[in-house]
Amino acid sequence: MLDFRELALAMSNLEDEVVIGILEDFVAGEPTAQEALELLEVCQDSMSSVGASYEKGEYFVADLIFAGKLLSTAIDILKPLLTRTETEVKGKILIGTVRGDLHDIGKNIFQSLAKTAGFELYDLGIDVAAATFVEKAREIQPDIIGLSGILTMAVDAMKDTADSLKEAGITAKIIIGGIPVNRKSCHYIGADAFTNNAAEGVKICLEWLADSPQTAAVKPSKAAVITLNSGERTTTTVAV
Repeated sequence: MLDFRELALAMSNLEDEVVIGILEDFVAGEPTAQEALELLEVCQDSMSSVGASYEKGEYFVADLIFAGKLLSTAIDILKPLLTRTETEVKGKILIGTVRGDLHDIGKNIFQSLAKTAGFELYDLGIDVAAATFVEKAREIQPDIIGLSGILTMAVDAMKDTADSLKEAGITAKIIIGGIPVNRKSCHYIGADAFTNNAAEGVKICLEWLADSPQTAAVKPSKAAVITLNSGERTTTTVAV
């Protein structure tokens, strides 16, 4: 049985050869998609440790770049396990970084992996006004709307957006993500859920669709998604 602690330690220490070896051995054992999801969760959580080491001065910018590449490599290795049973669209997600926030690395990773999970993605980009979310939501009728941001002021922008969506009669579920969000801010914003963890985010979205009357006949498989701009501090330097 795979020792998750060994993988977490290797990820935190940026031991790329050890990490790749562990993942390749894992894949060779023909694990389930759920097991692959759990392993990816370990990899994602390890990035928090990398970020903490950076803040302590133990890691430098080059280490952050390397950590981002190592996580991308882990995702690439595990992706076939997460997608091999995906054949149909799970639902529509409308996503964007809210007004006043220009960060998009987490949002972009989310978009890529959400597509892998079987979602149809509509990305509004960065610094998106509430009215733009409303207009696009009316047009495409998404199942889920993701509001992303890493700045403290993004919380108020998320609230403005959520309020505008509700006033416009948009009934899609709202999930928020980023450094400033927590249970308290989620309640303040009026969102349906918040997330600071990749695997948790996708589970929430998939569970919502599984519980929906329109999708009750479709049992979504597990897949991976990167938290909306969560851990931006550890990966900002590799954003493009």
